[in-house]
Amino acid sequence: MARYRGPKQKIARRFKEPVFGPSKALERKAYPPGQHGQNRRSRDSEYAVQLKEKQKARHTYGLQERQFRNLFEKASRKKGVTGENLLKFLEARLDNTVFRLGFARTRRQARQLVNHGHIMVNDRIVDIPSAQLRPGDIVAVRPRSRSLRPILDSVLQARRTFAWLEADLGNLRGKMLDLPAREDIPENIREQLIVELYSK
Repeated sequence: MARYRGPKQKIARRFKEPVFGPSKALERKAYPPGQHGQNRRSRDSEYAVQLKEKQKARHTYGLQERQFRNLFEKASRKKGVTGENLLKFLEARLDNTVFRLGFARTRRQARQLVNHGHIMVNDRIVDIPSAQLRPGDIVAVRPRSRSLRPILDSVLQARRTFAWLEADLGNLRGKMLDLPAREDIPENIREQLIVELYSK
């Protein structure tokens, strides 16, 4: 599956947020990229604001346009608030869960770990980053991969816990307790703007 391979810092500066993880570029250059970044004063249209929010969410979770659109359509068919359903589906992806559990420092690294067969779900190797997890699923690092330096370094730096996940960093295991509530998702995404964009 294709993924974005372009310059990450330009994207982060465009949204003025560290969508790919901590970025010093935002501190050094607190203005949009491009030769007119510092002098831009025009206000964005309503459509531009909505599009920017969708692109920010897409880059944050590492999805291509078609993947994101399919996930939105799935969220719109489910009962409940469409925007919240979308964020729940994004958070329930395997690569995102590996990142949230602290087995990887970034979602990109988590995606690579899954692609290379280092992650198991319910004691079976799963190499599909977009696999949707369900409450009760157990995610673990494969036994022969537990000595990998990137995983050990990530676990040492892992500090944050999440209400919908139960992490056992000592055994490199974790469990999804439930789908996250909207107030528990830390990402700064205004999902209603995405719903408005796709509703046009």
